[in-house]
Amino acid sequence: MKYAVETFSLTKIFSDWWGRAKVYAVDDLNLQVRYNEVFGLLGPNGSGKTTTLKMLLGLLYPTKGRALVLGGDGADPKINSRIGFLPEESYLYRYLSARETLDFYGRLFGLPAKVRKMRIEALLDMVGLMAVANRPVGTFSKGMARRIGLAQALINDPDLLILDEPTTGLDPIGTRQIKDLVLKLAERGKTVLLCSHLLADVEDVCDRIAILYGGKIHTQGQVRDLLQQTNKRQITTDAISDTAIEKIKQLIRNEDADCVVTSPMDKLETFFIKTVAAAQQQAQTTSGAVSTTKIGDFLTRQTVAEDILDKLVSPSGVPRTAPVSQEGSPESATTEKVVPVESSGPQPDEQLLSKLTGSAELSQPEPVVRDEKVTTQPVESKAALQEQVKKNILDQLTGRSKPQGEDEEQTDKLQAGDAGDA
Repeated sequence: MKYAVETFSLTKIFSDWWGRAKVYAVDDLNLQVRYNEVFGLLGPNGSGKTTTLKMLLGLLYPTKGRALVLGGDGADPKINSRIGFLPEESYLYRYLSARETLDFYGRLFGLPAKVRKMRIEALLDMVGLMAVANRPVGTFSKGMARRIGLAQALINDPDLLILDEPTTGLDPIGTRQIKDLVLKLAERGKTVLLCSHLLADVEDVCDRIAILYGGKIHTQGQVRDLLQQTNKRQITTDAISDTAIEKIKQLIRNEDADCVVTSPMDKLETFFIKTVAAAQQQAQTTSGAVSTTKIGDFLTRQTVAEDILDKLVSPSGVPRTAPVSQEGSPESATTEKVVPVESSGPQPDEQLLSKLTGSAELSQPEPVVRDEKVTTQPVESKAALQEQVKKNILDQLTGRSKPQGEDEEQTDKLQAGDAGDA
């Protein structure tokens, strides 16, 4: 599939009690969101942004038209499990703590207990709520509720992240943190669909935007192309003398143009963050959320099982491959090429690999002396036990492990057979 999200004449009409068409919330919407991009869906209140998101997720059925999400229907559980969604309002169970809330959503996705625990701790640390992890979310401020809402949207490590007003109620540090997180997720290869009324935030993180009004797209394209003023030029220099400024102005007047010379200013957001960062360095305590630049390892790295299997099966000296965007082409956002990446990890464990992949030796049974009596060891059953133990080891590495008691029983049998051979 070329697009992560694609709509075809998507329309939603809300009818009155008599079934007559009353409101065109979304009208003939044709939208394309490429893989691995941050797309901003903008518009004033009532323009159809939230209605569009709900139809993409299968929460609302379109009056006509169709929407494809990750190549399928957003209401399909297989597709839905690959989507992370932060709604405009945080619908949370107020009597559950932050840690219990994330555990609940992790169970909904069927995550194993060890994976849930690892991700919960990483996400709580990432959104700055580790210190209040055991407080009921009903006691959280709106900004803190948005933080835990973002954490639940990431608990399943989604391929597509849909954020509806993610920075509502957040302080400037939290807003900056969300924007940095979105950029890091995009670098990792995820697709982000973002709705926000804070246009400065959208400008900082989005690759492309579309502006809705009356349920229709009125303009869309690259942020830089839409905002760049091609009829003006801007020059930034270090501090220079007044004499040099007058010479520059004279040169500009010779070109029949005019100019205004001013000193640049920092954004208030930057100044605010610097001030709070200085206070944090003094180790002053706070009862609210703590800003952090950390991102969960599971959002940026392979799983433990994948790492182990890579070490086992990657031959020495053979480079791994990584996708790289192909710059300079019209389809640079979607075209990928493979380039070699040097592996810096440890060499494969040849001994363990041979134990896992080696076939059982089916030699003739050898006589074993026990209490001055000669007996034979049944080779077929021992070989079967060896194969079963190898399978159990591979199942544990790939996350399909059997109950611990069953593994121990097979191992005990095999060890008993080896003791008999001795």
